[in-house]
Parts: sequence; structure tokens; C-alpha cells
Amino acid sequence: MGLKEEIKRRRTFAIVSHPDAGKTTLTEKLLLFGGAIHIAGAVKSNKIKKTATSDFMEIERQRGISVATSVMGFEYDDHKINILDTPGHQDFAEDTFRTLTAVDSVIVVVDAAKGVEAQTEKLMQVCRMRKTPVIVFVNKVDREGKEAFDLLDEIEEQLKIKVRPLSWPVGMGKRLKGVYNIFDKKFYYFAGEDKTTAEKPREFKDLHDPELDKALKEQAQKLREELELVEGVYPEFKINEYLNAEIAPVFFGSALYNFGVKELLESFIKIAPYPKPSFANERMVDPFEEKFSGFVFKIHANMDPNHRDRIAFVKVCSGKFQRNTNYQHVRLGRNLKFASPTAFMADKKSIVEEAYPGDIVGLHDTGNFKIGDTLTEGEAMNFKGLPSFSPEMFKYIENADPMKSKQLAKGIDQLMDEGVAQLFTLTMNNRKIIGCVGQLQFEVIEYRLLHEYNATCRYEPVTMFKACWIKPNDKVEWEDFKKRKYKSLAVDKHGRDVYLAESSYDLQMAQTKFKGLEFFFTSEF
Repeated sequence: MGLKEEIKRRRTFAIVSHPDAGKTTLTEKLLLFGGAIHIAGAVKSNKIKKTATSDFMEIERQRGISVATSVMGFEYDDHKINILDTPGHQDFAEDTFRTLTAVDSVIVVVDAAKGVEAQTEKLMQVCRMRKTPVIVFVNKVDREGKEAFDLLDEIEEQLKIKVRPLSWPVGMGKRLKGVYNIFDKKFYYFAGEDKTTAEKPREFKDLHDPELDKALKEQAQKLREELELVEGVYPEFKINEYLNAEIAPVFFGSALYNFGVKELLESFIKIAPYPKPSFANERMVDPFEEKFSGFVFKIHANMDPNHRDRIAFVKVCSGKFQRNTNYQHVRLGRNLKFASPTAFMADKKSIVEEAYPGDIVGLHDTGNFKIGDTLTEGEAMNFKGLPSFSPEMFKYIENADPMKSKQLAKGIDQLMDEGVAQLFTLTMNNRKIIGCVGQLQFEVIEYRLLHEYNATCRYEPVTMFKACWIKPNDKVEWEDFKKRKYKSLAVDKHGRDVYLAESSYDLQMAQTKFKGLEFFFTSEF
């Protein structure tokens, strides 16, 4: 199979949602249909002892939440599917934002009972900014929830995108009888009271089939009326509008009980985009170019606790990546060769000989990579859109065990490279400050330092409002600023100057008084 065919059969997408909408459970069921796993794990269940494949970190298993993006690839119906399961919790939003730079489309999971939630709106803003095509999966229709039409109105209003249902639930909660696939004009009827054993769907290609009335009784007529209303109210589904991120197809189902998941997967394969061009600062990069290029969008330390390894996740943007081939690390300006590049199934890895645009390759890293780095066959270019955001919570981090200072330094260094949080070192006294987006990140850092690096830390409070990166355009003003604000100046992990403002008033005054300095709230400037 040639390069062109390999690229066209790839589908790389992220699954995003508010916490507890069922994102990780949906990922499990997609893997199950793809034959990648044989038993679907539960995110948190006393009955099922197997945990979710994508929640491979110990802290994820204990809390029943995802705290890191995990990558899973499998083959289905002659397509190569790459799924990125992202954290839903807002404290890990930065990891999710970065992941959205590495995918070609997104599945947004919405809870049928709760509707659209705050975190989903934020993630949708990023999709809109990047014009990423979106499919909405309304999950948990096996529970009593909002009416389907009310949910569609809410999705349109709050996610600010036109919608078009491509499947439709028959009943909700206890009255749920199955899902009608509008896209394929087939009805999938799930028999049996016990929904944990989804029996083989029965197909009804004609909605006026008398068998449908027998199966659904009074719900059959209601289904016909609702589908007539859907056709009348919502615009016709056009693939180009979906690919241009102008309309979001909506599917209904229950990931837990396999309702509607197979239909979602099969429709997704037909309509979702294959890898699209990527934008570098220098030019647009077409995936069909012969020469390889890719960028690091994530670094994860200790995926295998036995080996204490660091893996850089590289999204292949163009050409073909090959094992044991020299590629240029653009930032370092030197060639690197990779003997054991890996493909992922969450924390399980297998060595790959080659990878194509859309694939995510794991490269063993001894400290060469940071997020945003580019690999090419010699061309100097840098992919854009991988910023660090200004943190809003700060704490001093101190060593709680003087005998483990090396382990602590190494642990902090590697976790900051992952983008878990940001490290600022005060220029006045070299004290280290951790900056996070949310409180939960501090707990994850403490937990991982102890369990992965055998280092104990303690936090001390510090009063800060905001961290902002500074670009000094006027040397005289910069020297004056340094004298006046010496207590609030720090450097980040990459040696860039950062101003740690104590209050919004301080920040406002600094911006007003020092016109020769530029203040930035993301590190990409």
C-alpha cells in the first residue's frame, strides 16, 4: 500500500468531555469493537475488577478519573484508528488543549442527564479556534435524562455549533428500546430487559414494517413522528459542512451497555477526515509530502515503572517515519536516530518499523525533547500552537527528605518537561515555585514524586496572582523594572524571564508604568 493510501485510511481523533460524562468508558467500548481488547474495563466499579485501559496510572485507577492523555491505536474495517483519551477534569485542561493540536477530529461526549457542562464549553472553544470537525455523542441514554430535542437545543446554544442528529434513541432510561441510525436508515432494536447483555440488534430498514410496531408497540408511532420532525427541523447532513467544522453530527447511545457505540464507530469511519495539512511557522505542511516531519505534543515519564523511562509522543505530520533513520531535531540542530520507536495501547507499547501521517509514535527520551519540538528530514521548521498557559495557583515546593534531594530534583525536572505544571525559580534566592491551573495538579505531583521517584516534597503557601512572561523591548526600563520588582522576578524551566505579580493591581500598574516591556500570558510569543 502506498503513502497516499496509508494516509487516507487513518483516523486520528480525541475524545473530550466534562468529567464523568463517560468518555473513558466510550474509549473502552471502541477498543472492544476494534478487537484491541477482549474485556472492557470499568472506570470505577466494584463488580468489574479490570480498570479502564486508558487509565493506566495508579492515581487514575484509585480516583476513577483520567489525569493524563493516553494514546490507543487499532485496526477496524481496514482503517487505522488512533484514539487519544484526554483528561476531563479542568485541572488538567492544558494537557487536553495540547492534545487537540495533534488530532484531525474530535468526539465530544455529553451526559444525557446533565447536558452540556462548563468544561465541555471550554474545550469546544479550542475546537472552534482550530476549526476541528466535531461529532457529539450523547451518552447514558439508559438513564433518565433530558428529552432528545432539549439536549440538541442545549448543544447548539452552548457549544455554538449547528447540529444534525444521525441516530435517534427510542425512549430514555427504563423505556429505552434501542437506537435508530438515521445515517444508515437502519433500526437497531435491543431485546431483553437486562440491558447488561445487549442482544444482537434487529434491523428494520423500513420504518413502516409491521414488525416494528410489534417490537416497539406504542413507541413505534412516536419514533416515526420524531424522525419526521428531525428531518423538518434540522439541516440535511453534508459531509463538507462537517469537515469545515460548521455542523456537528449527533449520535445517541450508552457506552456502558454498548448502545449506539458500533453505529458511532462505523459512521465515524465514513465521515471523519483523514490527516489534514499542519501549520508550521514557516509554511503549511501537507501530509502527502514525501519527507517526514512531526512534532512532540506530550512527554510522559515512567509509563513503565520498572524501567523509569521517558516517552516523547510525536504526531507524524508528513511523509513516512522509519525506525533507525536519522532525523533532525530542529531546536538542538543535530541528528537523532531511534532504535525502538513504539506504538501505543495506553501504557502497553510495541516497537514499530514505520509510521504515517496521523499516527502517534513514542520515542524514548533521555532529556532531548521538550513539548513543541520538531523532527524533520533536514528542513528547519517549527510547528505552532503548543503554548504553556499562565498558571493561577502557586506554592513553594520544598524537599521533605534531605537524603533524597537528587531524586526530588530529577522528579521535578521530568514532571515539568511533561507539562504537568510549571516551575519558576526566584532570581532573588533560588526558591522553587510550582504553578498549576488547578489544585488537583499539586496532589498528582506529590503522589508521582513519591511513587515514581521515591522523593517526598512539602508545599508552602505563597501569595501570587498571575505569572506572565516578559519581553524587554527597552533595556533601560528593563533594568529599572528588575531593581523595583526583584522580589517578584523568576525564570521558568527554559530560562525565560517571568514576572510573578502579587495582585491584579500590581500587574496593572506594571503594565501601565513600563511601556517598554511586553507582558504575555502564554509562553508562546
